[in-house]
Amino acid sequence: MRFLSLVFATTLAPLTAFAQCGGNFSSFTESMKNEAVNAGYEPALVRRFFANVRQDPKVLKADRAQGVFQKPFIDFTRHLISQNRINRGQTMSQKYDAIFRRIESTYGIDRGVLLAFWAFETDYGSFQGDFNTLNALVTLAHDCRRPDLFRPQVFAALELYKNGDFDPNTTTGAWAGEIGMVQMLPGDILENGVDADGDGHVRLKTSAPDALMSGAKMLSSFGWKASEPWLQEVTVPANMDLSKTGSNQKLSINDWQAMGVVPRSGTWEARDTEASLILPQGHKGPAFIAYPNFDVYFEWNQSFTYVLTAAYFANRLEGDPVYQAGTPEQGLSGAQMKQLQKALQSKGHDVGKVDGILGAKTRIAVQKEQKRLGLPADAWPTPALLQKL
Repeated sequence: MRFLSLVFATTLAPLTAFAQCGGNFSSFTESMKNEAVNAGYEPALVRRFFANVRQDPKVLKADRAQGVFQKPFIDFTRHLISQNRINRGQTMSQKYDAIFRRIESTYGIDRGVLLAFWAFETDYGSFQGDFNTLNALVTLAHDCRRPDLFRPQVFAALELYKNGDFDPNTTTGAWAGEIGMVQMLPGDILENGVDADGDGHVRLKTSAPDALMSGAKMLSSFGWKASEPWLQEVTVPANMDLSKTGSNQKLSINDWQAMGVVPRSGTWEARDTEASLILPQGHKGPAFIAYPNFDVYFEWNQSFTYVLTAAYFANRLEGDPVYQAGTPEQGLSGAQMKQLQKALQSKGHDVGKVDGILGAKTRIAVQKEQKRLGLPADAWPTPALLQKL
């Protein structure tokens, strides 16, 4: 499920400032071999590593088809979260209680956070992907859409191979090159891999302790604040100034409280911090306060819907109730969303790629136009907004 890791560079960064891409695939792999040798790797090692590499058209097809991220939050949560996943999460929490205790004491990361990623990435390790990892990485490095991300990962895999922790012929994983139970790219593994079970190797495919501890270390390296919350469901008054909502805006908890925002249950989890108020499907749908740790989720995955769902599922695994869905206004189809993004672009807004996905940039632009047009500025685009634009 991870479609973009934020490890854009490793200790084995390419020799060129910007990655080369495209052209004849065989010529491309030859250039990578030469680059590896120039970087100091033994020629025989390099030849063995690249001996059977092949371009994989299925990887490119998967890269172009990420329609699941077009689902709105409520549909997405219902797609990914089931009672069976919650029950299995509780079982895994008990089974690996010792390692979760180590994670909590070492990194201050609650077990629900790791359990949620473990569930979404590989269904607790039951399906870790069947793409040849090297083929996937080289295919995506050759492709000119994101070569600066994937080219360094090929060299990171080469370093793992040199260390005896990667097999170019048999190592498999996700289509985007991630490996193991919590899906880490080779560069992630080099920088954050932990031998938690003490066997002398970092085995993210077969060792749950290694995978969970490595994932925790990676989150910590991204800036996770130990023993602090990440997300809390709230209720919002009907007369609130909605233009202050959104993950790009932060106010103190005292400010939110003064505006009438209250926790759905219990008390505020962290009063001494600034946080954002998120309305994923507008002012008539669910509402959440996002604490600073919520921002760290975007270092794991850049999809707003995935991040919010993962953070919410972590709460569920920690015992929180199902959110109040409310009655959100009708949203837009994928085609309508693309039409909206083009209209927003024509008015000078930066929405990123026109992809039919309601991402952070599109939400910010929507909110600005809603405010200009006198509509509820909740960043949730409706057919009425599209018609006005």
